[in-house]
Amino acid sequence: MNVSDAIRLKRAVRKFTPEHLPEETILAILNAGRRAQSSKNTQPWHFIAITDKEILKQLSECGEWAGHLAGAALGVAIVHPDPSEKFQVLLDIGQSAAYMQLAAWELGVGSCIATIYQTEQARAILLFPQELTIRFALSFGFPEAVEVLERPPKKGGRKDFDEIVHWDHW
Repeated sequence: MNVSDAIRLKRAVRKFTPEHLPEETILAILNAGRRAQSSKNTQPWHFIAITDKEILKQLSECGEWAGHLAGAALGVAIVHPDPSEKFQVLLDIGQSAAYMQLAAWELGVGSCIATIYQTEQARAILLFPQELTIRFALSFGFPEAVEVLERPPKKGGRKDFDEIVHWDHW
C-alpha cells in the first residue's frame, strides 16, 4: 500500500479480533513511531508497548473513551515531558502516533488513539518516571470486521476540500 492510499483509506478501528500480533509487526509499528520527525530532532517520546491484557484493561479505565484499549492486541502508551514547558511536544508525539498508525494500517492492523485523562492512575499502572507524563495511548489489533481494510470510507466522513483549504487568505 502506498502512503496516499494509506492516508485515504485509514480509519479508526476500535474492535479487534483476539488474535495476537506477530513480533515483527509490533516491532515495525514501534519503529515507525521512533522514526517520526520531531522539533529540532528532540524525539521527546518514550513508548510503553503493552500486550498484557490486564494492564490494557486497567489503562482503558484511565480515559472516558479509552475502552478500546482493553480489547487490543497491543497498546502503546506515549510517555513524554510535560507539554506546558514546550508546546511542540504535543505536535511531536502526534507525529509519532500518526506514523505508527499508518505503518500498522499498511500491515493490515487497525488502530485508534485514546486520550488518557487520569495521568496519575496511568503512572501507577505503567510505572513511568515522575518527570514524564502521558496524554495519549494507541490501541492496535486485527480489525474485527476485515472489510474495514478494503472498503472506501463512507460518504460524509470528511469535510469537503474547499471547506477546509483557503488560498492566500481566508
